Amino acid sequence: MPVSKNALIRYKTIDRCLRNRHRRWTLDDLMAACSDALYEYEGRGEGVSRRTIQLDIQMMRSEKLGYNAPIKVVDNKYYIYEDPDYSIAESPLSPQDVAKMGEAVKVLRQLSGFYEFSGMEDILGRLEDRLNMAREKARPVIFFDKNDRLKGLGFIRPLHGAILARHPIEVTYQSFRAHSPSTFVFYPYALKEFNNRWFVFGHKPSTPHIVNLALDRIVSLEEAADMPFVERADFNPETWFDDMVGVTKHENDRPEAVRFWASPDEVPYIMTKPLHGSQALIESDVDGSAVFELNVIINREFVRLLLGYVEGLKIISPAKLRYVMERHFRLALRNYSSKP
Repeated sequence: MPVSKNALIRYKTIDRCLRNRHRRWTLDDLMAACSDALYEYEGRGEGVSRRTIQLDIQMMRSEKLGYNAPIKVVDNKYYIYEDPDYSIAESPLSPQDVAKMGEAVKVLRQLSGFYEFSGMEDILGRLEDRLNMAREKARPVIFFDKNDRLKGLGFIRPLHGAILARHPIEVTYQSFRAHSPSTFVFYPYALKEFNNRWFVFGHKPSTPHIVNLALDRIVSLEEAADMPFVERADFNPETWFDDMVGVTKHENDRPEAVRFWASPDEVPYIMTKPLHGSQALIESDVDGSAVFELNVIINREFVRLLLGYVEGLKIISPAKLRYVMERHFRLALRNYSSKP
């Protein structure tokens, strides 16, 4: 059932009060807290009646919103949560919610076979796992890589909004190499996650080519008011990343043919998880080793990916990439040739 914004503010306020076990809450206390919250968020100064709070508590106790809040009255005066760990923010899905989500997942599962809905498998997996938890009260069985300590995640939402609304932004940014932050106007075009870090791609007026900013290096950002949005015809996010691994692409970068040998131990992994979408098997040896070729921009993320295979991979061509790999191995060997 639809719930008004004011009602939601009251429910959340009552919930916050009752989760505070260091104080005993009367009906008058809850009225005052809800009145203060409505004034703070909505500018409403007329206050909340006793009848409204009583109806709110009745609604929170019911199944209509799926809360089933365990609110009880002690000493005929004070309101508390019977379960001290309860919160409406953590309330389980109602049977009706579970049924509706189940039907929605069935429809999405059918649509996922179409090209327009490709890439939804991970989302559907999460939904189905959440449904299983709701139905069986089971532990989750699907886990995704995440970094809860990663900085900059709070910028995803405002950047996403700026991209959709085509608003330029003013960014204060400090790269790893910079001694102090700098502030500049930026025209955001797309967000991309790579290796548990988030990046925003766009145009910086002082730089002729497309640049990316790591969200964990952004100090602050705000909308650049009264400025027109500048589009770049040379940037298409649907194809920009096709010829690369990671996020680094410079103005004159072009994909190159990279041929490499892989050991028998590494071949199954490289076959099942290609280093790039252009990867092709060139030849196989009787010992299980193989030669592969791919067409990709040689950037630092690609080099680091190759280094992850260490002794199980050898670059055949181009010569400049062989040199880069040799240099990394020489430097690494120097680190282990001396005492710790």
